[in-house]
Amino acid sequence: MKSDLHPKYFPDAKIICACGNVAVTGSTIPEIHIEICSKCHPFYTGKQKIVDTARRVEKFVGRTAAKATTAVSKQEKADKRAAQKAAKKSQKSPTALNEA
Repeated sequence: MKSDLHPKYFPDAKIICACGNVAVTGSTIPEIHIEICSKCHPFYTGKQKIVDTARRVEKFVGRTAAKATTAVSKQEKADKRAAQKAAKKSQKSPTALNEA
């Protein structure tokens, strides 16, 4: 058998969360640093906490706001076109053509 084939095993490895929680487990790394654990995760705590590292929430809000303004402007344009068509139809009514 080859010697030193496997990495060294640490039976008392520490997992350290950003909230300060520390858990002990076995690993090949003596210390593991994590951002979210079961003590601070919103699913387990029941508290709403937005974890947004890439500005995803702000991007989503911006996109929905842009779509809403686009939808409003499209509706205004459609209403304006409908009013113009109605005005043209009233100018070219069949009774006006028969009288001329």
